[in-house]
Amino acid sequence: MTSLKLLAAGAALLLAAHAQAAETVRIGYQTAPDPSQVAIVDGEYDKATGAKIEWRKFDSGAGVIAALASGGIDIGYAGSSPLAAGVTRGAPIQAFLIAGLIGEAEALAVRNGSGIQEPKDLVGKKVAVPFVSTTHYSLLFALKHWGIDPAEVNILNLQPPEIAAAFARGDIDATYVWDPALASAKKTGKVLITSAEVAKLGGPTFVAWIARDDFAKAHPDIVTAFTKVTLAAFARYRGDPAAYGPGTALAKKIADFTGAKPEEVSEQVAGNYYPLADEQASDQLLGKGTAEAIAATSAFLKDQKKVDALLPDYRPTATAAFVKAAAAVN
Repeated sequence: MTSLKLLAAGAALLLAAHAQAAETVRIGYQTAPDPSQVAIVDGEYDKATGAKIEWRKFDSGAGVIAALASGGIDIGYAGSSPLAAGVTRGAPIQAFLIAGLIGEAEALAVRNGSGIQEPKDLVGKKVAVPFVSTTHYSLLFALKHWGIDPAEVNILNLQPPEIAAAFARGDIDATYVWDPALASAKKTGKVLITSAEVAKLGGPTFVAWIARDDFAKAHPDIVTAFTKVTLAAFARYRGDPAAYGPGTALAKKIADFTGAKPEEVSEQVAGNYYPLADEQASDQLLGKGTAEAIAATSAFLKDQKKVDALLPDYRPTATAAFVKAAAAVN
């Protein structure tokens, strides 16, 4: 029997028998609206894994990666830039599920009255971004594309809640951030470029669910069950996005969990693309595609002096094994 079949068989046996899982599973999440948050609210992850799950909130992916690397959490949600920085620095982690391909859910917003009308106007301005996040990467990539030296821009390291408050007060001129802080900034500003547009320029970004290596090896059944629930949530959204529209019960669940406004959730969730199982398992995503994206991001971060050296091979930083095992579980 192949290792994949063994993995699937073990997960199926666990789910069928409702066997006891790990004592406690600590999962780090962020508040960007996502269809799988309905499953969190409904307790689907607890039921599927049989585990006692502690959901721990983080403001950015850098904090998630640090917690994974230190053993503070077992599974975490982070973007491609902090993931690339983490694995390049030797963090014992691996992406096992793409949580979303980032589109308009992240963007560079400029404040009305800041005097910023076009990219060149960013020179000398205060631009806030969580450092080593996907938006930090996208900002630096956009500046490079526009021929602007980052040293000519006053780039500030702030977390999303701080960014929303600073933008509203007029303490900063612009921010590259995600929802719900982005939605707040849009109310008194305008979007200069989105991550969907940055992706077209050659700088794609994504968010992923990442496991610590030792946890994934010790509890493959937990990771497989987690993957199955998440993929099912994505499939429900992809099959009926209108069910998550303004005024719906599902939008309210996501809003209550994230702190976003119910009327804004539909647009925010639609800002990312949620790949289904067959897409996830393809060479374009959790195969060669993700490895190449992480390698390219790491190279860019090195060029920006955010990491010191590159790994010879980034293929081990992502695996489709759990997606394939989840798809095989009835």
